Amino acid sequence: MNNRMVKKTTQQELIRRRQHFMGNAYRLFYDRPLHIVRGEGVWLYDSDGRKYLDVYNNVPHVGHCHPHVVEAISRQTRVLNTHTRYLHEGILEYSQRLTRKFPEGLDIAMFSCTGTEANELALRLARAKTGGTGMIVSEHAYHGNSWAIAQITTACETSEERGDNIVSVPSPDSYRGLYAGQDQAAEKYAAHVATAIDMLAQRGHRPAAFIVDTILSSDGLPTIPAGYLARAVEIVRDAGGLFVADEVQPGFGRMGSEFWGFATHNVVPDVVTMGKPMGNGYPVSAMVTSRGVIDEFTGHSHYFNTFGGNPVACAAAMAVLDVIEQENLQSNALEVGAYIRRGLRQLAGNHELIGDIRGSGLFIGVDLVLDRDTREPATDAANRIANLLSQRGILVGTEGPHDNVLKLRPPMVFSRHNADLLLQGIEDVLVLEPAS
Repeated sequence: MNNRMVKKTTQQELIRRRQHFMGNAYRLFYDRPLHIVRGEGVWLYDSDGRKYLDVYNNVPHVGHCHPHVVEAISRQTRVLNTHTRYLHEGILEYSQRLTRKFPEGLDIAMFSCTGTEANELALRLARAKTGGTGMIVSEHAYHGNSWAIAQITTACETSEERGDNIVSVPSPDSYRGLYAGQDQAAEKYAAHVATAIDMLAQRGHRPAAFIVDTILSSDGLPTIPAGYLARAVEIVRDAGGLFVADEVQPGFGRMGSEFWGFATHNVVPDVVTMGKPMGNGYPVSAMVTSRGVIDEFTGHSHYFNTFGGNPVACAAAMAVLDVIEQENLQSNALEVGAYIRRGLRQLAGNHELIGDIRGSGLFIGVDLVLDRDTREPATDAANRIANLLSQRGILVGTEGPHDNVLKLRPPMVFSRHNADLLLQGIEDVLVLEPAS
């Protein structure tokens, strides 16, 4: 063998090159960044061949590199990939199949590449339909990162000055929110939406949209008081605004009990946006709405996206629906998610650090606290635990206004065996965490 073999690039060198060529605006996960080179199912592999149980990434919705999706992308790439200004059966077939997943009346699909773009298009349609300019969001929301969407992404710091047409409302949190444990909490939280509408009016704005991630992921996956969202939407509609359901994270069966997050609240949106999981890693997103909403927009505007909803993207998205249905992944999310929550509740019996366990299907939040009575967030402990788990080959995230909620959001093919590995890993690191 040639003794002059190229030396393996060190992690420090990769980090240095990344900062040099990509700048410092990007962030890396974990105190010890990972050099991931391959994925398969629920597993990621680093450059040394070590495998990591992925309990974080919802982009590979049906598992990293699922062969059915890979084949669909490859097959269509060999034939054609262009934009939506030509007729194409595959795009139309996917549009029909996707819209059949929605309540009657939500039967128009428009495609883009990212959830950010889908949300921006949704807000354009809301403004066209209502004539309003006001936007209402939750107080720790994430909806994307374009200039317009960064302004309604209240969870992140931004250099853009937020316009006076945007008002945030308290997260309807049953555990740590303003009205946690109180009677009529749903109505009290919804009243803040009415207050937001009054504030917009004082600033000269009529409401265009109330946009909600229907599991409130960035808000820490709070348990939402029953009836809150339906009442909030009623208030917005009475004022002339639309309800935009951001399903980028909770959609496509992840909730287990329902295919879409909004369905768990017994409310039908005016506009629905979706992204990340649609193509299992291939960039595709969509906005679904009614003909009445789209007609107002097309009366004075048109829409085109160079790459959005191209034949390869739709082939990938079609394959994802195939896998969800053929492998019964929504049922799997319901069953395995319940199994994980039961295991977490057992761990909570021995570890006071676990204050609350919430979520639905394969989207679970574990709220860590310094004291169960005061519910003081254990932010540092959450960060340590996420890092300790990564060092043990288990990848989770942290979320919420205090960044103290462990976010568990694995690919939908996550099994009971995978869940056992996760629960054992959490127990192992909890033992290492000093008592408060």
